[in-house]
Amino acid sequence: MLATLFSFLTKIMHLILGIGTPQSFPPPLPAEEEQACFLLAEKGDAKARQRLILHNLRLVSHIVRKYYAGAQDPEDLVSIGTVGLVKAVDTFNIHNGARFATYAAKCIQNEILMYFRSRRKLASEISIHETIDMDRDGNPLTYMDVICSEEDVAEEIDRKIASERMLRLLDTCLLPRERQILIMRYGIGGIPPQTQREIAASLNISRSYVSRLEKSALEKLRDAMGSP
Repeated sequence: MLATLFSFLTKIMHLILGIGTPQSFPPPLPAEEEQACFLLAEKGDAKARQRLILHNLRLVSHIVRKYYAGAQDPEDLVSIGTVGLVKAVDTFNIHNGARFATYAAKCIQNEILMYFRSRRKLASEISIHETIDMDRDGNPLTYMDVICSEEDVAEEIDRKIASERMLRLLDTCLLPRERQILIMRYGIGGIPPQTQREIAASLNISRSYVSRLEKSALEKLRDAMGSP
């Protein structure tokens, strides 16, 4: 029933957006345009939010085709994955430096996994090795296969928390020039990362001075991150 509702709502959304099949999904947005849309969406711009969803629907379709090609209800999985995509758009923090595609893929996978769990909610016990579907080669797909990924979800959350704390420390424990060096060096805030030589030329200082400032700033951040 839940999957059917998701499927219906997604089809309605596709009609509104003028989308018929996965092949007609629009391509991903360029990085700068995606960032601009997120900044507008933060301010409540509904059109920017809709644009982010629309241009990432291809990611949902890709995940379903890649990991659940043998599923009996791929259209329902696309619908459910789309719910995960919407959650990703609404909760993603553009300021922490993470890639949206990586974050969205986790949200989409988690939403599909919750759907599989809900189908089994009446069972008294669920094994992580229990078969929940078949992959494209006809091999059994278990909960363990779905849960396992190159990046652990818990580690991803820890990294996100650490990244947000690091960004706060940039403003509180560094000198202005040290902060500027790190922002330019590591591309913080969406700007392209630069080499020490490029930064030196841009700020009209020596590369060795850039290196010293970078080292000093990193040591300050390391000490601050180690404090409770």
